[in-house]
Amino acid sequence: MYTELRVSPAAERNKAPILEVLRRLLPAQARVLEIASGTGQHAAYFAQQEPGWRWQPTDVDASALPGIAAHADKLPQALPPRHLDVMSSWPDDLGVFDAVYCANMLHIAPWAACPALMRGAAAHLAARGLLVVYGPFIVDGEPTAPSNLAFDADLRERDPQWGLRDLAAVESVARGAGLALVERVAMPANNLILVFRRPG
Repeated sequence: MYTELRVSPAAERNKAPILEVLRRLLPAQARVLEIASGTGQHAAYFAQQEPGWRWQPTDVDASALPGIAAHADKLPQALPPRHLDVMSSWPDDLGVFDAVYCANMLHIAPWAACPALMRGAAAHLAARGLLVVYGPFIVDGEPTAPSNLAFDADLRERDPQWGLRDLAAVESVARGAGLALVERVAMPANNLILVFRRPG
Protein backbone atom coordinates (compact mmCIF):
# COMPACT_ATOMS: atom_id res chain seq x y z
CA MET A 1 0.00 0.00 0.00
CA TYR A 2 1.25 3.51 -0.85
CA THR A 3 1.97 5.40 2.39
CA GLU A 4 4.43 8.22 1.56
CA LEU A 5 2.64 11.52 0.96
CA ARG A 6 4.39 14.27 -0.96
CA VAL A 7 3.57 17.68 0.48
CA SER A 8 4.06 21.05 -1.20
CA PRO A 9 4.33 23.95 1.28
CA ALA A 10 3.02 26.33 -1.40
CA ALA A 11 -0.06 24.16 -1.94
CA GLU A 12 -0.71 24.18 1.80
CA ARG A 13 -0.47 27.97 1.90
CA ASN A 14 -2.66 28.72 -1.09
CA LYS A 15 -5.38 26.07 -0.83
CA ALA A 16 -7.69 28.05 1.47
CA PRO A 17 -7.58 31.33 -0.51
CA ILE A 18 -8.15 29.42 -3.76
CA LEU A 19 -11.07 27.51 -2.25
CA GLU A 20 -12.69 30.81 -1.27
CA VAL A 21 -12.65 31.92 -4.92
CA LEU A 22 -13.80 28.54 -6.24
CA ARG A 23 -16.76 28.55 -3.86
CA ARG A 24 -17.86 31.85 -5.35
CA LEU A 25 -17.41 30.67 -8.94
CA LEU A 26 -18.82 27.14 -8.81
CA PRO A 27 -22.22 25.76 -7.84
CA ALA A 28 -22.60 23.40 -4.90
CA GLN A 29 -22.83 20.48 -7.33
CA ALA A 30 -20.11 20.52 -9.98
CA ARG A 31 -17.85 18.20 -11.93
CA VAL A 32 -14.29 19.53 -11.99
CA LEU A 33 -11.28 18.39 -14.00
CA GLU A 34 -7.95 19.30 -12.41
CA ILE A 35 -4.92 19.60 -14.69
CA ALA A 36 -1.44 19.08 -13.20
CA SER A 37 -2.60 17.91 -9.76
CA GLY A 38 1.00 17.49 -8.55
CA THR A 39 0.98 16.22 -4.97
CA GLY A 40 -2.82 15.92 -4.90
CA GLN A 41 -3.22 18.27 -1.93
CA HIS A 42 -5.65 20.56 -3.72
CA ALA A 43 -7.74 17.67 -5.01
CA ALA A 44 -8.06 16.20 -1.52
CA TYR A 45 -8.71 19.51 0.23
CA PHE A 46 -11.28 20.85 -2.22
CA ALA A 47 -13.14 17.54 -2.43
CA GLN A 48 -13.21 17.28 1.36
CA GLN A 49 -14.44 20.84 1.83
CA GLU A 50 -17.08 20.64 -0.92
CA PRO A 51 -18.58 17.13 -1.05
CA GLY A 52 -20.81 18.17 -3.97
CA TRP A 53 -17.81 18.72 -6.21
CA ARG A 54 -16.86 15.56 -8.11
CA TRP A 55 -13.14 16.11 -8.57
CA GLN A 56 -11.09 14.43 -11.32
CA PRO A 57 -7.35 14.86 -10.67
CA THR A 58 -4.80 14.32 -13.44
CA ASP A 59 -1.08 14.73 -13.94
CA VAL A 60 1.46 14.43 -16.74
CA ASP A 61 3.75 12.41 -14.43
CA ALA A 62 2.33 8.91 -14.16
CA SER A 63 4.56 8.23 -11.14
CA ALA A 64 2.72 10.97 -9.23
CA LEU A 65 -0.67 9.25 -9.50
CA PRO A 66 -0.30 6.92 -6.49
CA GLY A 67 0.58 9.89 -4.27
CA ILE A 68 -2.41 11.86 -5.53
CA ALA A 69 -4.63 8.88 -4.81
CA ALA A 70 -3.18 8.54 -1.30
CA HIS A 71 -4.00 12.16 -0.47
CA ALA A 72 -7.62 11.68 -1.55
CA ASP A 73 -8.03 8.24 0.03
CA LYS A 74 -11.52 7.61 1.42
CA LEU A 75 -13.00 10.62 -0.39
CA PRO A 76 -15.59 9.15 -2.79
CA GLN A 77 -16.09 12.52 -4.48
CA ALA A 78 -12.41 12.52 -5.54
CA LEU A 79 -12.11 10.21 -8.54
CA PRO A 80 -9.04 8.04 -9.14
CA PRO A 81 -6.28 10.20 -10.67
CA ARG A 82 -5.59 9.83 -14.37
CA HIS A 83 -2.58 10.41 -16.57
CA LEU A 84 -3.06 13.43 -18.83
CA ASP A 85 -0.50 15.32 -20.91
CA VAL A 86 -2.10 18.55 -22.13
CA MET A 87 0.15 18.57 -25.21
CA SER A 88 -0.89 15.06 -26.22
CA SER A 89 -4.29 13.59 -27.04
CA TRP A 90 -6.69 14.06 -24.13
CA PRO A 91 -8.52 10.81 -23.25
CA ASP A 92 -11.72 10.46 -25.26
CA ASP A 93 -13.61 9.16 -22.24
CA LEU A 94 -12.87 12.13 -19.98
CA GLY A 95 -16.35 13.50 -20.46
CA VAL A 96 -17.68 17.00 -19.91
CA PHE A 97 -17.00 19.20 -16.88
CA ASP A 98 -18.49 22.28 -15.30
CA ALA A 99 -14.99 23.57 -14.63
CA VAL A 100 -11.37 22.86 -15.47
CA TYR A 101 -8.87 23.90 -12.78
CA CYS A 102 -5.13 24.33 -13.32
CA ALA A 103 -2.71 25.73 -10.73
CA ASN A 104 0.96 26.57 -11.13
CA MET A 105 1.55 24.78 -14.42
CA LEU A 106 2.00 27.37 -17.16
CA HIS A 107 5.27 28.79 -15.82
CA ILE A 108 6.93 25.37 -15.46
CA ALA A 109 5.97 24.05 -18.89
CA PRO A 110 6.84 25.05 -22.46
CA TRP A 111 4.73 27.85 -23.90
CA ALA A 112 3.03 25.29 -26.16
CA ALA A 113 1.32 23.91 -23.05
CA CYS A 114 -0.74 27.10 -22.78
CA PRO A 115 -2.64 26.86 -26.09
CA ALA A 116 -2.88 23.10 -25.56
CA LEU A 117 -4.53 23.67 -22.18
CA MET A 118 -6.97 26.15 -23.70
CA ARG A 119 -7.94 23.84 -26.57
CA GLY A 120 -8.36 20.82 -24.31
CA ALA A 121 -10.38 22.72 -21.74
CA ALA A 122 -12.67 24.15 -24.42
CA ALA A 123 -13.30 20.65 -25.74
CA HIS A 124 -14.25 19.25 -22.32
CA LEU A 125 -16.17 22.14 -20.77
CA ALA A 126 -19.94 22.25 -20.67
CA ALA A 127 -21.68 25.32 -22.11
CA ARG A 128 -20.88 28.29 -19.86
CA GLY A 129 -18.24 26.14 -18.13
CA LEU A 130 -15.19 27.78 -16.54
CA LEU A 131 -11.45 27.33 -16.91
CA VAL A 132 -9.81 28.54 -13.68
CA VAL A 133 -6.05 29.12 -13.88
CA TYR A 134 -3.93 30.03 -10.85
CA GLY A 135 -0.36 31.26 -10.77
CA PRO A 136 2.01 34.20 -11.25
CA PHE A 137 1.71 36.27 -14.44
CA ILE A 138 3.23 39.36 -15.99
CA VAL A 139 0.64 42.04 -16.75
CA ASP A 140 1.42 44.72 -19.34
CA GLY A 141 1.34 48.21 -17.88
CA GLU A 142 1.47 47.01 -14.29
CA PRO A 143 4.61 46.70 -12.14
CA THR A 144 5.81 43.16 -11.57
CA ALA A 145 6.68 42.32 -7.97
CA PRO A 146 10.45 41.93 -7.41
CA SER A 147 9.85 38.42 -6.05
CA ASN A 148 8.09 37.46 -9.29
CA LEU A 149 10.90 38.94 -11.39
CA ALA A 150 13.43 36.91 -9.41
CA PHE A 151 11.26 33.80 -9.73
CA ASP A 152 10.99 34.32 -13.49
CA ALA A 153 14.77 34.67 -13.84
CA ASP A 154 15.33 31.52 -11.77
CA LEU A 155 12.84 29.53 -13.86
CA ARG A 156 14.43 30.60 -17.15
CA GLU A 157 17.87 29.69 -15.84
CA ARG A 158 16.61 26.22 -14.94
CA ASP A 159 14.88 25.76 -18.30
CA PRO A 160 14.78 28.36 -21.10
CA GLN A 161 11.26 27.17 -22.02
CA TRP A 162 9.93 28.04 -18.56
CA GLY A 163 8.99 31.43 -17.15
CA LEU A 164 6.12 33.63 -16.05
CA ARG A 165 3.60 34.10 -18.86
CA ASP A 166 2.31 37.40 -20.17
CA LEU A 167 -1.37 37.79 -19.37
CA ALA A 168 -2.17 39.34 -22.75
CA ALA A 169 -0.58 36.39 -24.56
CA VAL A 170 -2.49 33.90 -22.41
CA GLU A 171 -5.75 35.72 -23.04
CA SER A 172 -5.06 35.76 -26.78
CA VAL A 173 -4.59 32.01 -27.07
CA ALA A 174 -7.63 31.43 -24.87
CA ARG A 175 -9.70 33.60 -27.18
CA GLY A 176 -8.40 31.59 -30.12
CA ALA A 177 -9.72 28.44 -28.44
CA GLY A 178 -13.13 30.04 -27.90
CA LEU A 179 -12.68 30.96 -24.23
CA ALA A 180 -13.27 34.48 -22.92
CA LEU A 181 -11.44 35.96 -19.95
CA VAL A 182 -14.27 37.07 -17.66
CA GLU A 183 -12.49 37.74 -14.37
CA ARG A 184 -9.06 38.32 -12.87
CA VAL A 185 -8.65 37.86 -9.11
CA ALA A 186 -5.62 39.09 -7.15
CA MET A 187 -4.33 36.42 -4.80
CA PRO A 188 -1.75 36.32 -1.99
CA ALA A 189 1.97 36.21 -2.79
CA ASN A 190 1.54 38.12 -6.07
CA ASN A 191 -0.46 35.39 -7.80
CA LEU A 192 -3.61 35.67 -9.89
CA ILE A 193 -6.65 33.57 -10.64
CA LEU A 194 -7.77 33.92 -14.25
CA VAL A 195 -11.32 32.85 -15.03
CA PHE A 196 -12.20 31.95 -18.62
CA ARG A 197 -15.68 31.02 -19.79
CA ARG A 198 -16.82 28.80 -22.63
CA PRO A 199 -19.78 30.37 -24.44
CA GLY A 200 -23.23 28.94 -23.88
